[in-house]
Amino acid sequence: MALMSGTDVAREITEQTTKRAHEFEQRTGRKPCLAAVLVGEDPASVTYVKMKRNRSAKAGIESRFVHLPAETTTEQLVAEITKLSEDPGVDGILLQHPVPKHIDERAAFEAIAPSKDVDGVTMHSFAAMAFSEPGFASATPGGIMRLLEAYEVDLKGKHAVVVGRSPILGKPVAMLLLAKDATVTICHSKTENLDEIVRTADIVVAAVGKPKFITAIKPGAVVIDAGYNEGNVGDVDFEQLVDSASLITPVPGGVGPMTIALLLEQTVSAATRRADLVDVSEVVG
Repeated sequence: MALMSGTDVAREITEQTTKRAHEFEQRTGRKPCLAAVLVGEDPASVTYVKMKRNRSAKAGIESRFVHLPAETTTEQLVAEITKLSEDPGVDGILLQHPVPKHIDERAAFEAIAPSKDVDGVTMHSFAAMAFSEPGFASATPGGIMRLLEAYEVDLKGKHAVVVGRSPILGKPVAMLLLAKDATVTICHSKTENLDEIVRTADIVVAAVGKPKFITAIKPGAVVIDAGYNEGNVGDVDFEQLVDSASLITPVPGGVGPMTIALLLEQTVSAATRRADLVDVSEVVG
């Protein structure tokens, strides 16, 4: 067994991103700009946005923050995001999710201009991932792929089982794995004989949002835990599986740092593309 340190890989990505951000500023006279939109006062979301803004500043990326009250309507949120999409000074837009239940989250996501969708949440970005076209990967799935690449995990012909089908994690990571010639099975809460299917996987991606949900794997499997539950617990029963896996991500310190690293990298790529400069790093493909 070996731990897959997202912290170490993310640090390398962020160091390169910081260099690119400084080069961009030297060439254009301004920093790349990431706008974060938060609706309400959910403590976890407030913490996440603060962390992302701090990481942006350290990487030489300007951080703009739009904080809206919990009672904001879908129409009001869409209007705010549309303003950011039309603002030439903004390169990337992040809508912190989940939003309050009365808001149509998909409508809000779709208000993000595809050229600024650095979190990879729009239908346009999903299509780009599905068809291996240029665009922005969903940040967590993109981070997972970079982590697998860093640890030289051969995906070609391997059976990858994704547990979870959310539009910003399970579904897009399945498309990205498929693009790398893995054979992909998507499981979910209605899947019958889930344990049996997971035991056939060479690569397991747990993204179901239930603590310690994955309890059995095939010996030697690569395990990616994309879950985060209360108490720093992932979707994988780490203690039970750590000795069976060939590679496994810890929680925290695995997938989480990669998500932020990809978000920052794609913000600089968006700024570079919008300024018509050379050196656009595509994550999708």
